[in-house]
Amino acid sequence: MSAPADAPAYSKDHPFPARIIENRLLNKPGSAKETRHLVVSLAGSGLHYEAGDSLGVFATNPPQEVSEILQRLRATGDESVMLPKAEAPISLRDALGSRLALAGPTRRIVETLAAKAVDGEEKARLAGLLAPESKEVLAAFLDEREFVDLLAEFPSARLTAQEFVDHLRRLMPRLYSIASSPKVHSGEIHLTVAVVRYRTNGRDRAGVCSTFLAERAVVGVTPTPVFVSHSHFGPPEDGARDCILIGPGTGIAPFRAFVQDRVASGAKGRNWLFFGDQHRATDFLYEEEWQQLLDRGHLARLDTAFSRDQAVKVYVQDRMRENSAELWSWLQAGAGFYVCGDAKRMAKDVDVALHDVVMQQGAMSPAQAAEYVKQMKKDKRYQRDVY
Repeated sequence: MSAPADAPAYSKDHPFPARIIENRLLNKPGSAKETRHLVVSLAGSGLHYEAGDSLGVFATNPPQEVSEILQRLRATGDESVMLPKAEAPISLRDALGSRLALAGPTRRIVETLAAKAVDGEEKARLAGLLAPESKEVLAAFLDEREFVDLLAEFPSARLTAQEFVDHLRRLMPRLYSIASSPKVHSGEIHLTVAVVRYRTNGRDRAGVCSTFLAERAVVGVTPTPVFVSHSHFGPPEDGARDCILIGPGTGIAPFRAFVQDRVASGAKGRNWLFFGDQHRATDFLYEEEWQQLLDRGHLARLDTAFSRDQAVKVYVQDRMRENSAELWSWLQAGAGFYVCGDAKRMAKDVDVALHDVVMQQGAMSPAQAAEYVKQMKKDKRYQRDVY
């Protein structure tokens, strides 16, 4: 749906107040995970996207955390504060609610608390954390805490509203890979969101944006500021080219978009999907959709790796190695190789496996295999969307 001619162009600096129109749990009962399928309506926005793009979402912080910070600052929330580059002051409550990140304290707040604390024990503890030999201790201390923890642990250090917010960074938007094709779902964007929950320093923590989307954004009601982030990542322009798609966990999202896009455009190239998660029975995201695509021939191959379903953990890179001969034949025929998901471990392990397949099946030296993979990247046949 197009926006009226005089409507503003929506962007990161001017996000569109979208509505979530569907929110459903993808995991089955008994799963250790909470992964949600969300549908965001773009009606009236004039926004356009392509398969491979991401949706930027501006979240709000949990109200209970904002309230506790106000309480510990002995503030009402009506105090005026100035934020960097702001043209006018805003209320402390608004700043804490939607403009500032409440996590990620740094050494600077500890220094400020040390200067302000009047309690002897607190002063001694803060001084110990700031000692030159305590760098690692301080890093570990801060890693376990958010700003509210510091206010709770050092109550004798009285900070004004402005002093406190001066230590906080901007609350940045979170980018989610889009899990739908505009050729199939015009006017809406689908997301596959892993809801983040964990515990540190005796407190339950929550991913700000994932819990905002899962819990605080009421379906059909809550304005959710969004923008489209266009990407280099996308299915091949040549529909005859085969695609190898490696997307464990929520890394599956853009490949749902890729396959929808290729089916809708009548692409003749084959699609081979590698998916992994913890348990087949509870964590096979979009299982019914993949099975239908397989049955209809839109998916040539589907290889899964459910790490916790057997004594020895199995991952997508293990499935790649098991199918190395077939994988090599697809690569030699010009297939594109796409990876989405965890950058720290999965993407690195998949990259090592790809080099191994090329080296072994292509009878190449490590240097030759590295050159082959490098050429794949130059030709845009090897693309990654990792985070």
